[in-house]
Amino acid sequence: MEDYFPDNQNIETPEDDATLPRDADGKVITYREMPHNIEAEQALLGAILVNNEAAGRVQDFLHPEHFFETVHGRIYQAIVTLIERGQIATPITLKPFFDKEKVLEDIGGGQYLARLAASAVTVINAENYGQNIYDLALRRELIQIGGDMVNRAYEAKVESLATDQIEQAEQHLFSLAERGQSEGGFKTFLRATTDAVQMIEAAYKRDGKISGASSGFISIDEKIGGLHKSDLIILAGRPAMGKTALATNIAFNTARLFRQDTDAGLVGRDNRGAVVGFFSLEMSADQLATRILAEQASIPSEDLRRGKLNQEQFNRLSRVAQELEELPLFIDDTAQLSIGSLRTRARRLQRQHGLGLVVVDYLQLLRGVGSGGRGPENRVQEISEITRGLKGLAKELDIPVIALSQLSRSVEQREDKRPQLSDLRESGSIEQDADMVSFVYRPEYYHQMKEPTMGTEEHEQWQVKGEELHGLAEFIIGKQRHGPTGTVRLHFERTTTRFSDLDEHHSIPEG
Repeated sequence: MEDYFPDNQNIETPEDDATLPRDADGKVITYREMPHNIEAEQALLGAILVNNEAAGRVQDFLHPEHFFETVHGRIYQAIVTLIERGQIATPITLKPFFDKEKVLEDIGGGQYLARLAASAVTVINAENYGQNIYDLALRRELIQIGGDMVNRAYEAKVESLATDQIEQAEQHLFSLAERGQSEGGFKTFLRATTDAVQMIEAAYKRDGKISGASSGFISIDEKIGGLHKSDLIILAGRPAMGKTALATNIAFNTARLFRQDTDAGLVGRDNRGAVVGFFSLEMSADQLATRILAEQASIPSEDLRRGKLNQEQFNRLSRVAQELEELPLFIDDTAQLSIGSLRTRARRLQRQHGLGLVVVDYLQLLRGVGSGGRGPENRVQEISEITRGLKGLAKELDIPVIALSQLSRSVEQREDKRPQLSDLRESGSIEQDADMVSFVYRPEYYHQMKEPTMGTEEHEQWQVKGEELHGLAEFIIGKQRHGPTGTVRLHFERTTTRFSDLDEHHSIPEG
């Protein structure tokens, strides 16, 4: 008991205590203890036992594992359990639960609970004591992470890279930082209203068109109101529909708008663009850069790869390349990236460069945390973990996240090839977690596959229809929490894989 409730006797200094271990020179051998405060733990538990309302001041952030003394954590857990049942937690009501606990017998049994109540602090101070206990628990975890880092560095295997260890350490630290933040809890309606009014004001200043970052497409922005913060936006489509092309177009447009508005002195909500982080799990960074160069220079990507350029095209390419070098567009082409690593790198990019938009190409190529099995059931669970992680990232960093997704082959089995929500692969979690689900559809692609025999009347009708559909693409909104669903028609230039607003190049076909 003396270890827990020291009296006011004079304590000998370590130098005068003959029982302490000493080295060969007679100096006391000292060691560092893990950070803790037993007295604060006792005082807090006592305050809760005297007045159960004190538990409400710490229950949101303080958990049993945060107590340094194991028995204190068990007492706290028992107190919380009784309170949640609507019962009163006192030394008397708790005594039956600990009568047979040997760990409590060693420090005085049921009498220890009474002494805790006797050492109580006021309810007003309870939260301060709880914060102190919580802070010390985080420090102990920091020490644990630091020790693990040192041990891994010393015991690293040959195939283990130092950069991988750095990434693991970052993940642990960020995970600890997340737990270290205070719980969100309730917001006053005044605060919520203020945030809403600021968003509405930003849209009003932009002539009532968009309240989020611009996609660079007038027709899309008018339909969805821009790319909203904390939103998970799914962009899905079958192969060859152009979903990667549309994603790169949006990424480029948003980064360019950010640079233009920043140069014009527009910051914060007044800036229409955003710093973009593009995670390309399918294409390498140079392939993606080549595609963007082809789009913006209006040069067929095939000619770029072969170097078939005239002088005018080369000059145009040089101007576009110089512009791209100055854009806040960052590309990560790491293959088989896990959702944990993606979140770590996105946090780092926001800390270093003010990240405002994340694009992931594409969702099914990401790995979950524990992606050992690849069976159908495990894969569905893994996709659920990935979509939850992406939605969590959008809310945590308060930015929009665009994730590309493949569609199942069921689209090909229908007469009408327009995609639907049910066509999403592992669709349950994707549809549930997303704030908006959109599809890219090019009717011209499927029309070309239905060419009749040349010289027939059907072939002439097919040609007429093909001219109507030439360059036509559809941006289909299947789900949107902030607005209506529907279809936006775009123009698609196949040779340069560039999308643009339809009115600039193409008249809308009748019917």
